[in-house]
Order: sequence, then structure tokens, then C-alpha cells
Amino acid sequence: MASSSKIAVRELPLFPLSEVVLFPTRPLPLHIFEFRYRIMMNTILESDRRFGVLMVDPVKGTIANVGCCAEIVHHQRLPDDRMKMLTLGQQRFRVLEYVREKPYCVGLVEWIEDHPPIKDLRPLASEVEQLLRDVVRLSAKLTEQNIELPEDLPDLPTELSYWVASNLYGVATEQQSLLEMQDTIARLEREAEILTSTRNHLAARAVLKDTFNQKL
Repeated sequence: MASSSKIAVRELPLFPLSEVVLFPTRPLPLHIFEFRYRIMMNTILESDRRFGVLMVDPVKGTIANVGCCAEIVHHQRLPDDRMKMLTLGQQRFRVLEYVREKPYCVGLVEWIEDHPPIKDLRPLASEVEQLLRDVVRLSAKLTEQNIELPEDLPDLPTELSYWVASNLYGVATEQQSLLEMQDTIARLEREAEILTSTRNHLAARAVLKDTFNQKL
């Protein structure tokens, strides 16, 4: 796999998606049917198979300035030139300027990374993982479904922070904020806040459910 991380600035085809935030190391399946994006994907498949995913805010109609590079790892051609593809998140980037808009957007981007940590991230990552397990356990209890975390949950704190962020549902603007952070500690701390709030909410509902069931 050719790495472009050594190039500080490069041109990148850009794919805006409504309420979709891609994170490094995370998969993103896509169904490509719009003509300009079929052109884009065919062009990309002939080069380094990479393009940038940017979140579109459906309320404001604005396109985020920070996104994540996606690499096509598998594709399938369908009738009518449509395509199904599986992509994987690579480096994050910031758009410096738009180079052209037709037939699809191409931007000049710079890669961004988290700053080196100033303290051991493992205790904070362990706290986030435990909160995650609590949320899954309580969700399973409330829905009476068998919900389990994957066995291959990331060990590395930064990758764990991406995993948690990518699995938050219905909060694209919050996900975008987590994507833009360049501090793993800050991202994990924010995720701990979100998971703590969710756990407390689910725990209260579980108590109510137990109390109700005891009265029946």
C-alpha cells in the first residue's frame, strides 16, 4: 500500500456525505450511483484508490473543513454503472482550498495528526472501555437482546477513541467535533463524558423497569 503520509500537502478528490463522519481505521461501505461520483470512483480506481470524506451538516447545508481520507479496499460493479464499495479510513486532513468543483470536487489538503501525548493514555482508555461495557450491558438488559462488544476492540488508546467516536449514533456534529480534535486525551475525556451520561440514563431506566416488573 502506497503511503501518502510523508506528503504534507496534496490534491485529493472530495466526497461530501450528509451526516457521515469517517474516522481512521474504521470501515465505511458506500453505494455509488450519482453520475459525477461514478466518474470520480472510476478515476480513483486507476490511481491510488484514495479520496476524502467530508461531513455535510443537513441543517446548515455546510461542508466540514476537516475530514478523513478513505481507501477503497473492495468494489463491485452493478448494473447501470453503479458501484458498491468498502472503504477504510486512513489519515485525517484539513481542506486548504478547493482546486476545482467539476465534474467533482478536488481540494488541496494537509494531513493532521494527534499531538504526542503528555501522559500515559492507558488509564483513561481503560475507563472509557469500562464505560462502554457498562452501556452495552445496560442496553442489552433494557432491550432484552444479546448485545456484545466485538472481540477485536482496539487496544491502542488513539484507535479506541476512533472506534468509540465512529459508533456514536445520531450525533454527527459531535462526531465531527471529535474528528477535529488533535489531542487523544481530550477526545477520550469527551467520550468518557458522553458514555457516563448515557450509562446514567440507561441505569435510571433499568431501575424503573425493575421496579415496574416487581409490581406486576
